Amino acid sequence: MSATSAIPASTTMSAAATSASASSSAHILRLNHKQLIVSLHGRRKSISASSSSFFSTYRFNSSISRSSRRISYPSSIRIRPLSPVMEWQDVTVKMEVDVPISVAYKCYSDREAIPEWMPFISTVKILEDKPDLSRWSLKYEAFGQNIEYSWLARNMQPTPNQKIHWRSLEGLPNRGAVRFFPKGPSSCIIELTVSYEVPQLLVPVASALKPFLENLLSQGLERFATFARSYSADTPK
Repeated sequence: MSATSAIPASTTMSAAATSASASSSAHILRLNHKQLIVSLHGRRKSISASSSSFFSTYRFNSSISRSSRRISYPSSIRIRPLSPVMEWQDVTVKMEVDVPISVAYKCYSDREAIPEWMPFISTVKILEDKPDLSRWSLKYEAFGQNIEYSWLARNMQPTPNQKIHWRSLEGLPNRGAVRFFPKGPSSCIIELTVSYEVPQLLVPVASALKPFLENLLSQGLERFATFARSYSADTPK
């Protein structure tokens, strides 16, 4: 008997059954693998579609939100251009005066006498119930027109024989200071600084206004020097 014929039939059948079972298992595995791939691919599409839907919805809602913001303002609101900032100018003049510093300070402290020597100041009136306040009026012909302004000013706390300063509370906006520097026993230097907002009427000539006022203030100090010497002569020794 050959070796081949010696193998029992039952063994042959068992091997065949095992081979068929392995083939069936491999087929099932291939099917499961395909199903898994299909399932994963489907989920990827679903996630992609969900993401696309989310971002599309977000962009759409954002667009609506921006559109709503654009149209939510009441139609009665109008954007108006800002009014131009008015120009301020500063003018400083100084002069030596041949009177003692105490006399110069006392003369300049007499506000109601200022129209006597300042060319463009027409009146100064101190308020009786509030002596630190005074009403000023200005009248002068310049730049081909009659210029008239008025204001209420407050004298700030002075430093005797050193400084007088003020600022306007209403009317023509302005502020200024007068400083006194000793030059000798019988003379001193007066420095006058005036700051003012250029009036609307004079805006076209603003560049010429500063040197014009500087000249007027210098004339005023020259006249003040004469006024102070006269005051000093009249003052009892």
